[in-house]
Amino acid sequence: MRVIAGEAKGLSLKAVKGLRPTSERVRAAVFSALASLPTDWSRVLDLYAGTGAMGIEALSRGADWADFVEQNPRFCAIIKENLSRTGFGERAKVYCLEVKKALSILKQKYSLIFLDPPYDDPSLPSILNALTLSELVGPETIIVAEHSPRLGLESLYGGFELIKDLRHGDAAVSIFCFGGEN
Repeated sequence: MRVIAGEAKGLSLKAVKGLRPTSERVRAAVFSALASLPTDWSRVLDLYAGTGAMGIEALSRGADWADFVEQNPRFCAIIKENLSRTGFGERAKVYCLEVKKALSILKQKYSLIFLDPPYDDPSLPSILNALTLSELVGPETIIVAEHSPRLGLESLYGGFELIKDLRHGDAAVSIFCFGGEN
């Protein structure tokens, strides 16, 4: 697994056996879709971060700052190692805690939020709903959720409308913008 584009293009990211990180093909499709939107890359939040690949890709492509949330301490260590490998450690923070807890303690507004919960996690709709009603989002926020194609997501969560739906094999990605404006 490697960084696809930008400042850290081609650098390898460490992965953990048993973890299914977002594939390079899906990451490329997501960032291609984001390129067609007026995305502000100032603050990025990577929820269920795993290896940190999505947030690191955003940093490589020019994001100013990224926060990573992952509850597994082993994966948190991998994210920190990957940030060190890519030289982005000074532009990021890793929170080793549950996503629900992070939603209650983080206070910054984010321009871009990635969610990649465990495959087939049925709690994604409720997390999306809580996220869209939290202090972490504003009218310019774009939310990107990776999920199983079998998990039916609504087209509207707290004012955030589905604007793009990508399918790649056994992965689906839904992109939401406030009021569908972007």
